[in-house]
Amino acid sequence: MGLALTELTVSHFRSHKLARLSLDGRPVVIHGPNGAGKTNILEAVSLFSPGRGMRRASAAEMTRRPEALGWKLSGLLDSQGQSYEIETWSEGGGARQVRIDEKAASQIDLGKLARVVWLMPSMDRLWIEGAEGRRRFLDRIALSFDPTHAEASLAYEKAMRERNRLLKDQVRDAHWYAALEGQMAEAGHRIHRARHTALEHLRSAQDQAETAFPSAELELVQTEGAMPETTQDLREALSESRFRDIAAGRTLVGPHRTDLYGVFAAKGVPAKDCSTGEQKALLVSLILSNARALAEMVGAPPIVLLDEVAAHLDADRRAALYDEICALGAQAWMTGTGPELFAELGERAQTLIVTEGADGSVVSS
Repeated sequence: MGLALTELTVSHFRSHKLARLSLDGRPVVIHGPNGAGKTNILEAVSLFSPGRGMRRASAAEMTRRPEALGWKLSGLLDSQGQSYEIETWSEGGGARQVRIDEKAASQIDLGKLARVVWLMPSMDRLWIEGAEGRRRFLDRIALSFDPTHAEASLAYEKAMRERNRLLKDQVRDAHWYAALEGQMAEAGHRIHRARHTALEHLRSAQDQAETAFPSAELELVQTEGAMPETTQDLREALSESRFRDIAAGRTLVGPHRTDLYGVFAAKGVPAKDCSTGEQKALLVSLILSNARALAEMVGAPPIVLLDEVAAHLDADRRAALYDEICALGAQAWMTGTGPELFAELGERAQTLIVTEGADGSVVSS
């Protein structure tokens, strides 16, 4: 077993008052009616990695209502032959905390142990909506390879917010900007480098894979101009752009202006112009490539979360997806409304059923 949750306890989280799951490392199929609480289980698993989870919700939003006492998740994580007791929780809507083997830990510590990637229905419009969603998608992939990527992103965003405040106040004194631009340049260069590294990992994984899913040609582009390649170049670009930025009231240069451009490689068609089914297949391909690249880099595939994965996939594509997940050896958690969507998996997966009870979600096997 490479990487898997073998036990999971969910307490006062979303619609679940209490759920205790025992798992064996195989893929996990979760089915039940819409609104029963299937995705909430996947969201709980996503919190065994750094960040705000697959829904990007605040800690307060995750707590079960009406009690609003806070929530707690605990699990036994098997990682390459070793077992770790993981706990993460929030009290009264406060920031979530992490404990590993009964010792306080950071989310970066968690990210070094548990690599988790996901695909959910809200991502189906990735190629046709705004650049922010594509940056977030790419940054999540970068974070899976480098758990410190979030630190750089937070440092950059904090410094940029302060710089934007100066811009809106029409401050023109260069001394007010110098330190902030230095922080932005250093963090921004780390972000840009991590994104390029993530794309290199994905390209390599795609090139080496035998897969039923289409390859994507991916490129980083700027909404305006070119992204400065070094820390010093970015610092100078920010300095030179001050007067233009003052007029705009915001920062116009940097990695927050990056977009991810994708092309369906076999057809040479931009991803945004592909059919709904083709766009879904490209996303599945990228998640699988992310998983393969992580398996190559760290020696084990990540935990893979696929919410309503059968949407827009025909029976042949579904069967191909399940075969690839099993060949990879990944513990994939997959949701759907009925067991027929996972018939091709057979005994290769274990099944959980989620229903809506009188006191919230009920999970049974």
